[in-house]
Amino acid sequence: MSSTSPRINLLDYDPAALEAFFVEMGEKPFRARQVLPWLHQRFCDDISQMSDLSKVVRDKLAAVAEIRLPRVLRDTTSSDGARKWLFEAGAENAVEAVYLPEDDRGTLCISTQAGCMMDCAFCATGQQGFNRNLSTSEIVGQLWVANRTLLAEGFNAPWIEAGRPPITNVVLMGMGEPLANFKNVVAALQLFLSDHAYGLSRRRVTLSTSGVVPMIDALREACPVALAVSLHAPDDALRDRLMPINRRHPLADLMAACRRYLDKAPRDFITFEYLLLADVNDALAQAAALVELVRDVPCKFNLIPFNPFPDASFLAPTRERTLAFQRVLMDANIVTTIRKTRGEDIDAACGQLAGQVRNRVRYRMSDVPHRATNAPHELRRSHGSHAKHSAT
Repeated sequence: MSSTSPRINLLDYDPAALEAFFVEMGEKPFRARQVLPWLHQRFCDDISQMSDLSKVVRDKLAAVAEIRLPRVLRDTTSSDGARKWLFEAGAENAVEAVYLPEDDRGTLCISTQAGCMMDCAFCATGQQGFNRNLSTSEIVGQLWVANRTLLAEGFNAPWIEAGRPPITNVVLMGMGEPLANFKNVVAALQLFLSDHAYGLSRRRVTLSTSGVVPMIDALREACPVALAVSLHAPDDALRDRLMPINRRHPLADLMAACRRYLDKAPRDFITFEYLLLADVNDALAQAAALVELVRDVPCKFNLIPFNPFPDASFLAPTRERTLAFQRVLMDANIVTTIRKTRGEDIDAACGQLAGQVRNRVRYRMSDVPHRATNAPHELRRSHGSHAKHSAT
């Protein structure tokens, strides 16, 4: 994904930024509305092919800009239809995106960072360490490549409208904590939502966070999409151990942020993701505690039985235990689904994304003192690296 080219990458620009870019070039802002569909609907990678721009404008644009796409290192398809792309991320690192076709939609799970600094105990990405934030073009490029690849292969499904890309839903649930890469992620979201680009509704774009409370509030103001919160524990003591971010933003603060977010959210509920770990957080008493925790937060739960990865220290609960946990929540009138495991044979299931991250930083979320008031700023990092989040 890295390049030594001095030309700017058009995929790094959201609609407003692209308009400003053309104004700086001495062109009218409407040029952005001409270029965006070429980039994100026709999946054009050659400025010279943008036929509704005059040759003079195309030559002027090509002199200062180009379309640089993430390089695919590996493309693997699971026996259940899930598909995983491994993308180069520079410095011998790589990130992953996973495509999940369903009966009524096609969903792409996108990464936002190379690695993760959130240090969640149960996550393969967290075990790999952290390198850096992905650029907007590297985030959007995952959707670009997946759409064009499927179209080029003649992919067809009942949900695909004529002339529309096959991917209908995007979830930022891959490698990294999206809210720790806020600026680039919001720019990508603006492209996902723009009618001149991917034209997805806010309800079809979901951002998953480990619970970075100030940035949940910032997202509410900047670009509120569907929100999923990785919860994984009903009390602070256990969540502190499983998810070090909780030491800085405990559950009471997180629940308050979720209630605030609903004021502008495209859905009238928050999705809580809850990874079930055998004999750790799957007791019926813990399910009852969850009911009390979210009593004032309109929500639904996605229960995710743990997907093992090499050297993991947790086990998946039994099917009976999972169903009993679900029943407690359902009896409290909370919509609760059990997420079906997809892509396990290609390490593409929830929690298994590891990519390849060689440059580890010294500072990790687990180094934050318990309930620290003098902890480093939310996005502060050592050696120029940003924060990280577990892959869901």
